[in-house]
Amino acid sequence: MLTAAQVLAQNNFGDTRSGGLAGPMGLFIIVLLAIATVLLIRNMNRRLRRLPGRFPGQAPEGPSAEPAETVQDPTDRADRA
Repeated sequence: MLTAAQVLAQNNFGDTRSGGLAGPMGLFIIVLLAIATVLLIRNMNRRLRRLPGRFPGQAPEGPSAEPAETVQDPTDRADRA
């Protein structure tokens, strides 16, 4: 007959020897994902460098550019006497 201590001490997590490939396989997948991420970042940077500085129809930038929207001062009224 099993006692309570023997029931609680049983290994219910499966045989540890048969699952010995899980650690190296997990490391392999992580390394593959890291390599794929580095290659995707390098490709993205190359594509961003090839973009033109300004696209056709784009408003000019800089201090000489007109503001897109003018804000009126609420204290400046035309109905002052």
